[in-house]
Amino acid sequence: MAIVYLALGLVLLGFALWKLFWILIDPFVSTLRDLPGPQGSSWLYGNLKEIFNADNSVLHEAWVEKYGNTIKYKGWLNRDRLFTMDTRALNYVLSHSNEYHKPDLARISLGMILGEGILVVEGEQHRQQRRIMNPAFGPAQIRELTEIFVDKAILLRDYWSAELGKHDLPYRIDVLKGLSKMTLDVIGLAGFNYHFDSLNTEGKPNELNSAFDTMFRSLEGFSLIPMLKAFFPPLRVIPDNRERQIAAAQNVMKRIGMQLIAEKKAEVLRSTKSGEKSEDGMHDRDLLTLLIKANMATDLPESQQLSDQDVLAQVPTFLIAGHETTSNATAWCLYALTQAPEVQQKLREELLSVPTENPTMDELNALPYLDAVIRETMRVHAPVPSSIRVATKDDAIPLNTPYIDRKGQTHHEIRVRKGDPIFIPILAVNRSKALWGDDSFEFKPERWERIPETAQSIPGVWANMLSFLGGPRSCIGYRFSIVEMKALLFTLVRAFEFKLAVPAADMTKRSAVVQRPFVRSEMEKGNQMPLLITPYKRV
Repeated sequence: MAIVYLALGLVLLGFALWKLFWILIDPFVSTLRDLPGPQGSSWLYGNLKEIFNADNSVLHEAWVEKYGNTIKYKGWLNRDRLFTMDTRALNYVLSHSNEYHKPDLARISLGMILGEGILVVEGEQHRQQRRIMNPAFGPAQIRELTEIFVDKAILLRDYWSAELGKHDLPYRIDVLKGLSKMTLDVIGLAGFNYHFDSLNTEGKPNELNSAFDTMFRSLEGFSLIPMLKAFFPPLRVIPDNRERQIAAAQNVMKRIGMQLIAEKKAEVLRSTKSGEKSEDGMHDRDLLTLLIKANMATDLPESQQLSDQDVLAQVPTFLIAGHETTSNATAWCLYALTQAPEVQQKLREELLSVPTENPTMDELNALPYLDAVIRETMRVHAPVPSSIRVATKDDAIPLNTPYIDRKGQTHHEIRVRKGDPIFIPILAVNRSKALWGDDSFEFKPERWERIPETAQSIPGVWANMLSFLGGPRSCIGYRFSIVEMKALLFTLVRAFEFKLAVPAADMTKRSAVVQRPFVRSEMEKGNQMPLLITPYKRV
């Protein structure tokens, strides 16, 4: 037995030394070594700690100003990372999803929470999941779900109105907390007909919500351990306290998720045989039921069907994509409206012109200024500020604008090696002065009356921006998120006036998958968006 342990130890040592060797020589053989860019401030972290401690994209934008549109910076273990604002290069990377995957570190971190869901898997597995899920996110399906969005927005409005009735006005409310509850309730019903009842003040803590919250919070912070496990796979067999908490939460989610799947399969089979519908009508339209129906379609070959585990993996995917992103985006929209009172009032006047408090999707989409406000919010305050890809083979990425390397040579393409990381600067592209003009950092919904020609080259799936990315891995649920935001703003801006409760300079952002708002002087309170709210009274 001692010989076995010795042999195993030697194998692990050899693997570690082999990894270390390539890490040490990488700066000397990297095809990115001659790109301009900053020096790494740490051999272990490169420039990552500087990036983490700065507001999102600010440091990258400063580097672009200093070094140019196509540069490199240092990642983990001081390894070169490609950073480019060139829209042709970004389009190439995003549209060639087979050649550019998410990095191991991101897949491991997300995979621990989401399982093998559509946000994690690559290649044929991703195409298979997407093909089956696409019908559930089409315009017709979102139109059916709009009633849920509006009903829950009205419930949030009434919840805040009750709070305001107990206090002197204006009253400070952390709107992010309420928005987060509302979007959780929405994705519970719209996603899989599950009642979180987060906005019900009499409700007890929800088991599924607690499990999801535990897993999602595990992504916060700046930790060395996940990076080490990504670089040295043998370390993944050693559990840490964070992984134990995640595993316990996953067991809860798996138990509830498999129960939901079993119930919905039975419902689909019953309705197929008898044509009956559930009493609330929801089983015909929630996303999980639509996914299961598509997966059980008789014309779908068995080889293309998803396993129950693959279907289960979409439950936390629905939660993370349909809950955190929308609530944070809406919170930043309300913040933007506090900084532009004239925009807030102009929007309110348009919303009040609609003679109903229960608009349909088509009625919401027919409001041009509401649409412009949503677009401008997603441009300036993109919920996910960046992404990253890794080349799966040696390649040459084409450029619109050539770059000059440190040796003075001009290049019309970027040579990358297998394994090279490519940073996707979502927020930096969204507010690039070169693409949007000198006022690109300002919140101006009127800019959508005439989009700059330069911005039309941005390879996004929606509205000439990268907020929902582009290519085969663009956000499958972007229509869901946009219509839900419209329902929220329609209801809340008609009912209330909003002002920021702290100085604007005291607000900052930190990213843990999504951009969350923090108050610099109240960091101990965690993420929050404190606004002063007053009921709006028509003159």
